[in-house]
Amino acid sequence: MRGVSEETPIPAFRTVPRTGVIYVTTEASRRGYRPGDSEWCNLGQGQPETGELPGAPPRVDQVSVDVGDLEYAPVAGLWEVREAVASLYNRLYRRGMPSQYSAENVCLSGGGRAALTRAAASLGAVNLGHFLPDYTAYEELLDVFKAFTSIPILLEGERGYAFTHEDLRREVQGRGLSALLFSNPCNPTGKLVHGEELARWVGVAREQECALLIDEFYSHYVWTGRPGHLPAESAARYVEDVNRDPVVLFDGFTKNWRYPGWRMTWTLAPRQVIEAVSSAGSFLDGGGSRPLQRAALPLLEEGPVVAETMAINAVFREKRDRFHSRLERLGIRTDRPPDGTFYVWGNVAGLPPPLNDGMGFFRAALDEKIICVPGEFFDVNPGKRRARASRFRTYVRLSFGPSMEVLDKALNRLEALVMKHARASSAP
Repeated sequence: MRGVSEETPIPAFRTVPRTGVIYVTTEASRRGYRPGDSEWCNLGQGQPETGELPGAPPRVDQVSVDVGDLEYAPVAGLWEVREAVASLYNRLYRRGMPSQYSAENVCLSGGGRAALTRAAASLGAVNLGHFLPDYTAYEELLDVFKAFTSIPILLEGERGYAFTHEDLRREVQGRGLSALLFSNPCNPTGKLVHGEELARWVGVAREQECALLIDEFYSHYVWTGRPGHLPAESAARYVEDVNRDPVVLFDGFTKNWRYPGWRMTWTLAPRQVIEAVSSAGSFLDGGGSRPLQRAALPLLEEGPVVAETMAINAVFREKRDRFHSRLERLGIRTDRPPDGTFYVWGNVAGLPPPLNDGMGFFRAALDEKIICVPGEFFDVNPGKRRARASRFRTYVRLSFGPSMEVLDKALNRLEALVMKHARASSAP
């Protein structure tokens, strides 16, 4: 009898592609990688280090489950937690403004992809813009729902991935966009739209009736903030009317609270949008974890949030500066230093072969027990409508999410790897 293999087709099922992080960790696992293995340096990880940081609130290490928690949570989430999220945004970004968020503007979900999937399922037959490069998981998300048409917008590394509010206006008018999905700060480039420019983006969205769907999961990893101000940014600061301005925000505990395993996220939006994404959740995922939502309440108080954000800024800013500087000295160039996130978007074109190609660099790094993500995964291409080679094939995304100890170990190995191939390429 023929054995069943991974290549054996199963009736009715298609091949579902892996996101970049899942692909690279799967390839590493085939070479012996296991999470927690101290021999490996995972610079491909999409999560920050989760342990204690100087000045941060103590880590939560247990969650109680009451009898009432054994029931389903409402699909939109527990009301008191929704109120806490709304109140936090009002305190951080909307003090003194007449229009304030309420629980009706919040929908809770079990992870960022769940929140994004609910929103995608709620879109109508519209043109949805998205940037290149951007978050790898957008690719399948933008392909699986067929109601809307995804429109790619290429950002140029030579211009530092600049895109102004006037560029936004031209794209909305010229391509007939009704919505734009993007991460801010951007995963992978680290480009941040902030301050007056972000306010102008919100103004264009309001004027042109184009919804901004903004993934703000890295919004507390901001390296361009002003002294004396909280190093965090959100488009919530620039919304005039919380129930009329077409601004939809996604965030949660995954990155900004450093609890990726908690799977507690939210959508913040006009009340009508929240009703739609909650209805989508009723058939997509059924809602998040009741005990984890309830346990989140103390972490949504302003004091702990500010303390955690300041601790992140102190520790990760130092990692960012050292990591970026050493990569540049190795010949891994950046089109711009990251304004935010915990990633360096590096161009390896100047390295000796085979390191001068993102996939070649990835495979050679695996030999040294280092994981990274080739740049082609961020060339978001729903449905593979663009058949040509990726324009980001000479890039890699390298994470400084791990501890400094892991980063130093990885950088030492990468230095040796580059020197080895440089000697080989110069040999007669």
